[in-house]
Amino acid sequence: MTSEMRSRIIGTGKYQAQRILSNADLEKLVDTSDEWIRERTGIRERRLATEDVASSDMAAHALQEALQMAGKQPNDLDMIICGTVTPDRMLPATAAYVQKKIGASNHCASFDLSAACAGFIYGLSAADAYIKSGKAKTVAVIGTELLSRFMDWGDRNTCILFGDGAGAVVLTADTADRGILSTHQYTNAELTELLKIPAGGSLQPASPETVAANQHCIQMEGREVFRYAVRYLSSAAMTAVETNGKTPDDVNLVVAHQANLRILEGVSQRVKIPMERFVLNLEYYGNTSSASIPIALDEANRAGRIREDDILLMLALGGGISWGSALIKW
Repeated sequence: MTSEMRSRIIGTGKYQAQRILSNADLEKLVDTSDEWIRERTGIRERRLATEDVASSDMAAHALQEALQMAGKQPNDLDMIICGTVTPDRMLPATAAYVQKKIGASNHCASFDLSAACAGFIYGLSAADAYIKSGKAKTVAVIGTELLSRFMDWGDRNTCILFGDGAGAVVLTADTADRGILSTHQYTNAELTELLKIPAGGSLQPASPETVAANQHCIQMEGREVFRYAVRYLSSAAMTAVETNGKTPDDVNLVVAHQANLRILEGVSQRVKIPMERFVLNLEYYGNTSSASIPIALDEANRAGRIREDDILLMLALGGGISWGSALIKW
């Protein structure tokens, strides 16, 4: 590989869960209101997968759409990287099920990556490294989350936020002056307890007691996460821009993790990129964790919002606390 080699996104796709859960629906479940949710999060509704759908089903659908746009076949893939915290099973990897469902050959390597809501950025960075090193030519990166099955529907602090869905991209090696310019990832492991699923792993194995106590559901210290999110995302954004000799004015579009409108507004103010340049769809999807960036990217791409040579800034933060950024020339 030459030093000019880049990895470039050539296809995007998504899976949109079928069931719509509105804020009015949530008013019947917990002590909340449409106005309260919208004012604090910007979310009006979220989508939930039907009972017969697994994380790998959503991921496979999104990847098939991305392959079609890319003009690639499943057997063209050298690798499938799946970001998820809601896998089909603890073993094997959800990516392996995706590989099977799309019919990719066994020369393709598949693995899962867990970085919560930052999973897609982490996956994108891994794919970029494999391509630049010459160990892979065509790589799929997926974010897929079925969070509704890990939700305490009596906890109004979390159940109002999350939704189900999947998004995918196909990347390939390219010598042109475009593609992924840089990626940046970080983790503050002192903050692991702010966002977690306590039980179900080796530390706290499943038991009747953990199930009864809803220990297999997402728990979050929302105010603390919010406080760190604005600061960390803003810093990661400036790192991505400055590393590549750019300024915020050079950024045409921000495709950020869709967690909370107020977080994105805070980032916009700090980095001085107007909200008009942010892709926003959390109003209709809620927080879909690792799936949110590729879903938003696919919608912006298919709507014609992204033009050749545009500079795209991607940002995400999730449990860990892990966060990251990427700068892309389209």
